[in-house]
This record gives sequence, C-alpha cells and structure tokens, in this order.
Amino acid sequence: MAKNINAKPFDEGTLRKLFIFKECFKEWLPVFIHNKFIDKIYIYDFFAGSGKDVVGNLGSPLILLDVAKGENCEYCSSIKGKELENKVIFLFNEKEPNLKSQKKFNELNLNVNDFIDKCAKDNLCDEGCIYKPYISNEDFKERFRESENLKYILSNKKYAKFILLDQYGYTQIDDDIFLTLVNSPATDFIFFISSAFVKRFAEHKSTKKHFPNMEINFDENKPKECHKLIADYFENLIPKNKEYYLNHFTIKKGANYYGLIFGTNHTLGMEKFQKVCWDVDSKAGEADFNLNDDFLEGTLFYGKVETNKIQSVKEEIKQKILSRKITNNIDGLKLSLKLRCLPKIFTDVVKELEKNGKIRRIGDSTYKSTNIHHINKGGRDYYDIELK
Repeated sequence: MAKNINAKPFDEGTLRKLFIFKECFKEWLPVFIHNKFIDKIYIYDFFAGSGKDVVGNLGSPLILLDVAKGENCEYCSSIKGKELENKVIFLFNEKEPNLKSQKKFNELNLNVNDFIDKCAKDNLCDEGCIYKPYISNEDFKERFRESENLKYILSNKKYAKFILLDQYGYTQIDDDIFLTLVNSPATDFIFFISSAFVKRFAEHKSTKKHFPNMEINFDENKPKECHKLIADYFENLIPKNKEYYLNHFTIKKGANYYGLIFGTNHTLGMEKFQKVCWDVDSKAGEADFNLNDDFLEGTLFYGKVETNKIQSVKEEIKQKILSRKITNNIDGLKLSLKLRCLPKIFTDVVKELEKNGKIRRIGDSTYKSTNIHHINKGGRDYYDIELK
C-alpha cells in the first residue's frame, strides 16, 4: 500500500521535489500555450495524492493549477473567451491499491474543487474557472496500457503533453512505460523514483520482475550515486540512433537518496530543465546536497576554483573539440545538454580555446547559447570550428 505523505506536513525533500515540479511547469507551459502548431495541451498528474498536506502546503495538482493561472492571471486572461479556452486540459489521477475506501481520491476531488472555486472568487471569474480538470480513480498501469484515448493523445504530435509521475516507491515506471514516454512526440515527463529502495532490493524477485534487464553495480561506498546510476540505466534503454535528452536530480532524505528523472525529445525542454536544476544546485545541477564533494562556502578554496562537475565537463568538451569529434557549435551545444549542463559551458570552452590560439571559428561571429533549436547549419548563429 502506498504511503500517504499528505497525512502529515511535507518534509524538506518533498517540498524540494514539488518546487522542481513547479519551476519546470512554469518554464514549460508558456512554450506551448500560444504555439500555433499545437492544438491541445494535456497536463497529467497520474499520482496526484490528495492535493495538499495537513497544514495546507499545495501538492502537485494544485501547484499545476496555480501555475496555469500565470502571474496576475495572465494565462487565464489571454485565453478566456477565445478559441484557446478548451486548449489546456488537466487530468489528475489517484488510486490507492487494494482499498475499498479511496480517501485520498475523495480528498483530491474536494481540494481541487475548493481551489478552483476560491480562485474564481478571488479573481472575479463570474463564469467560473476556464480550467475544468478531469479527476479519475484508476490503476495507473492499466490505464496507461489499455486506454485507447490515452494512446491516441500520446501519439499525436499536435498535442503537447506534460506528464508527472510521482509514484511511491519504484514499481510503476517500468522499461515499457518509460520507452512509451520516450517515443511519444511533444511529450515532456518527470518521474520520481525511490532510488535507495532499488539499490537495497536490487536482487529481490520483485525488483527483478519490474526491471528484468537491470544490472547495476551499486558501489556500497558511494550510496549517494545510486540515483545517477539508475538514471543511466534508463538512458541506456533509449535507442542509440534516437536524439533524446534525459536528466536527473537527486534528493536526499535522511540517510536515503531518491530522485527525479526528466525526459524530453527537444533541446528547449532540456534547456528549461537544466535551468531549474542549476538554479537549485549551482555546483552540479544534479542534487540538493554536495554530490561531488566540492569546496563549500567558508572553506579555504571556496569560489577560487570551478566545481568538479564544471571542470570535468569543460575538459571533456575541450578534448572532443581538439580531437575533431566536435566540429561545429550545434553539436557542441547539444553535447553540453547531454552532459547535463547548460549550453553556455560549451561557449565558455570555445572562447578559452580561441583566446589560447587553439581554434578558429568559421561562420557567424555570435556566441548564441540559448534557444539552440533556432540554430541551423549554415544559417544565422551557426559556426564551424577549425584547429589552428
């Protein structure tokens, strides 16, 4: 039975997770809400919980609704009364397995409706809220695998999808579900996984059942790396010829390590998630603690040297440029994302190599490092790299 984390105040790790959900959705929604190539926007929260904790902290479904208002209700105002009004669709699901009484589902219904009623009243929406969430009480795996409507939505490239999978434990997101998400167009997803449990029960028959292909050599001396190793496992499931971006963020709770895994098929999606992660963790963009044993504030070398992650990534990019494995800025900027850094780190390396007389750039003289999907080979902001 899933633990009800909403039955008491959210702990620090849960609040951190919810903050990342919120910031990612804030970055994601504006990209699609006025996109003329997108007909509908589906926002799924498949493990929505009851909506808030006992002291009123908002859970994921209410956070999503709150963000969807926009600052000063700018999103509501911009689509209300227009053809966009039915473009944004929320679907919240909560199912407690093996229980006749679905307390969390009932609380979710109540909390969502109360939130919408209060929001409409506070913002003088006399005709009610423009968002009308669907709330369901279904088994996630059954719905994901059997719903023809969901299959159609996931496969439709004109439907943008933001999918939260805040499972309890690790048994809901298996290889097949992961690959279905990866192969769904216009789909960004974030799922939570109890990485410490996977590590602890790696040889248990239940774990083997859910992940029959998982063979991870967890280092008992490096427990804080367990989530990264699990993210690497999922990344290795992605076909080698498919351009796809996967990122992870580790959250520490007591002596245990949990985490988020984010997936997108678009560089802009990865840029957005990287921005959120590096805003939370300025050392590595990967954790809510000192994952790589960097110098901390107050120590002798703090601020005098770059962090271990930044040094490592810069060195890898530099060697790929000097060995001619990276010969233009598109490939280099995408490599930065693959290495789970913001694209600017590639530009910093290029500037350093230019200053030291190691390379020359042929093409545009700019150093564009954001919205890199706008850079096309031979076009504006594009350049080749030659060795001197």
